[in-house]
Amino acid sequence: MTAFLHAVRVFFDDLASVGWGFLILALALHFTRLLLRGVAWRTILQASYPGHRIPFLTVFGAYVVGVGINSIAPARAGDLVKLYLVKQRMPYASYATLAPTLIMETLFDFFVAGGLMIWVLTIGVLPTHEVYSRLPSVDWGFFVRHDEATAIGILIALAAGTIAFIVFLEKGTAFRERLMRGFAILHQPKRLLVGVILPQAASWVLRIAALFYFLKAFHVRATLHNALLAQVVDSLSTLFPATPGGAGTKQGLIVFLFQGEAISKSLLLAFSVGANIAIVVFNVVVGAIALYLMARTLSWKRLRAAQAEEQAT
Repeated sequence: MTAFLHAVRVFFDDLASVGWGFLILALALHFTRLLLRGVAWRTILQASYPGHRIPFLTVFGAYVVGVGINSIAPARAGDLVKLYLVKQRMPYASYATLAPTLIMETLFDFFVAGGLMIWVLTIGVLPTHEVYSRLPSVDWGFFVRHDEATAIGILIALAAGTIAFIVFLEKGTAFRERLMRGFAILHQPKRLLVGVILPQAASWVLRIAALFYFLKAFHVRATLHNALLAQVVDSLSTLFPATPGGAGTKQGLIVFLFQGEAISKSLLLAFSVGANIAIVVFNVVVGAIALYLMARTLSWKRLRAAQAEEQAT
């Protein structure tokens, strides 16, 4: 967080020099990207419930609410609210079906992000050991020192898992059907390509374009190469979302990845925190508007309470 706080100070020092025209253009591209993501998710939901018409505004509203909450809350808490809001407008739906649709909505992202990681490792900007060093590590010493308790714990976990799996196979037919319905889009290749992959591919193009204009707004040399590097920073910083938007991690990573680009550290930090603040504020404002229109409240506690009450009934 020290890097993040330092970057905030640098950003406010350089605030007067921001290219506001480029900043607005970048945010417009970002909003268009969200629209395309909404189109893709609606296609997935429609494939899961072919007998019902699912309004686009319902899906898009829930999507941007989730994006807004994820911008300020760690561990992707917005996804739960996203599902809750869609479920409220789709009373015939079940969470067992809706949850897998989020997996399908991010499946293409996994391959694109993986391709970007392979690219950045290939060009030598981010050596492999640097990637591994940023992954969470576990101290296994405790388990070695308490080997008997560890063995008992593993046996209990395996037994519980085996019992749960057997019960699922014997009595979970209805649940399995609801679960697999969420993956229905996989059985419709043409619809998957036209309604999901193409909009998501276009959203990735807009994502890179938005970063390109964010670079211009903060006077960092704007090239396709640098925009792709900035995207890799975003992907790495949110790989393990312990902080909202990867704050802190993102600032450290961008300085590291751009070290061979002959760009001053102050400019990089101003770009990193400035783009982050602009996107977070934009996401929160748009998400708040959508949340109020859909739920008539901006209270996170009320939503959580309503969701808990619904799941209990």
